[in-house]
Amino acid sequence: MGSSSGASPSPNNSYDYSFKILLVGDSGVGKSSLLFSFTSSHLDDLAPTIGVDFKIKHLTVAGKKLKLTIWDTAGQERFRTLTSSYYRSAQGIMLVYDVTKRETFTNLSDVWTKEVELYSTNQDCVKVLVGNKVDKESERAVTREEGIALAKEYGCLFLECSAKTRSNVVKCFEELALKILEIPSLLEEGSTVGKKNILKQKQESNSRQSSGCCS
Repeated sequence: MGSSSGASPSPNNSYDYSFKILLVGDSGVGKSSLLFSFTSSHLDDLAPTIGVDFKIKHLTVAGKKLKLTIWDTAGQERFRTLTSSYYRSAQGIMLVYDVTKRETFTNLSDVWTKEVELYSTNQDCVKVLVGNKVDKESERAVTREEGIALAKEYGCLFLECSAKTRSNVVKCFEELALKILEIPSLLEEGSTVGKKNILKQKQESNSRQSSGCCS
């Protein structure tokens, strides 16, 4: 696909589009590990997310410079109402399960897809089903074929990965970004956000220059 990725050294670097991505799924499936594997050069032992956390990643896909704001949501029941507001305006949602724990897979149908339908305000939002922890192949409880079938049922993209070994992690986010880039309404939203931020940065720069003391 010719896509490449890399973190931007500066948050003020220009970009073509800005997209909001959401990670959802049961607690313990590795959402935080996926996020850190994608955005950081090292992985530490991660405590369960309290409420929500987010990271920003600059990525170049199909020749377009993207700013991805990726929200990591808590999977525990007690945080559900807290995270519902973060579904709003998301262009992409990653539904994550643990391939070694069948309950996390069945909960995608029983809980998470229903939450997406209930709270997502964007009808064109792109969804990707991600089976994590494929490094534990000997403990696998959900087959790849089952994942593909569920993704087809809900009209999602499908990928398997390992946050621990980083296998396929970048591809999960790249495939999601590529699909978002194919949808005009999402492209327009991302472009508007990007232009607003670039304009804001220019205004702040001009303000700083004009505020200098002149005697």
